Amino acid sequence: MRHTAGTAIFDLDGVLYLGSHGIPGAAASLRTLEEGGWSIVFATNNSTKTPEVAAQHIFASTGYRASPSQAVTSTMAAVSYARGRHASAFVVGPPSLTDSLARAGITLVTDPDEHPDAVIVGLDRSITYDAIDRAGRAIRAGSEFIATNIDPTYPTPSGLSPGAGALVAAIAAASGCTPISCGKPGEVFSSLLTAKLGDGPVWVIGDRLDTDIALASANGWQSILVLTGVTKDADLIGQEYAPDVVVASIVDVPQVINTTPARPAR
Repeated sequence: MRHTAGTAIFDLDGVLYLGSHGIPGAAASLRTLEEGGWSIVFATNNSTKTPEVAAQHIFASTGYRASPSQAVTSTMAAVSYARGRHASAFVVGPPSLTDSLARAGITLVTDPDEHPDAVIVGLDRSITYDAIDRAGRAIRAGSEFIATNIDPTYPTPSGLSPGAGALVAAIAAASGCTPISCGKPGEVFSSLLTAKLGDGPVWVIGDRLDTDIALASANGWQSILVLTGVTKDADLIGQEYAPDVVVASIVDVPQVINTTPARPAR
């Protein structure tokens, strides 16, 4: 167990950057927290990024030199869930997902008639009708339906774009089945995060109520919502999950974390 001031868990899209554009002040805020003894962890539902690619993108967009060991991704969570449960899978998703599954020893199949143990779906920007058809047929025939995450959208510099959840919804409609979701705020993702926590309180900093703030709520952690991504002020009214603090951007996070009484992590 590492001895730290605590752990700050940061979402990526909409918090540190939008596409290739870093949120102003992101690197300085992260360094301020590190200098104050905080352990930094990155938690993303974006299944197109391996921890290595996530670290590279953080550096390229913000200038903060992240380590792959700091990152937890929904692809990691999906592989963790599938490993030991399934020997084969039909995949609708990015190369990061297929490559990670193959490295975990899971056989990738392309024909639903081969009866794969699972159908695993992530963000595939080149998805086709045929892929939806084949995935749906495999699930109806008994394959377990696994989603890296079910975020319907993700933020970009030009607005919201369809996320993995939009593709998952199409396959759910085609198959008549509801998937197991491995992303935030679920238990699979939470277990990977918990293994990275040091001593002290835990804060989750994100831009989505139903993933980031819900993750904090499910684990008894405190949360900060930034308004640079998906959620805006008007979206906070009447929502199930309420953040402890709402700030304009990541620039405000160090001041909040360092001056707000924090609950011990449970």
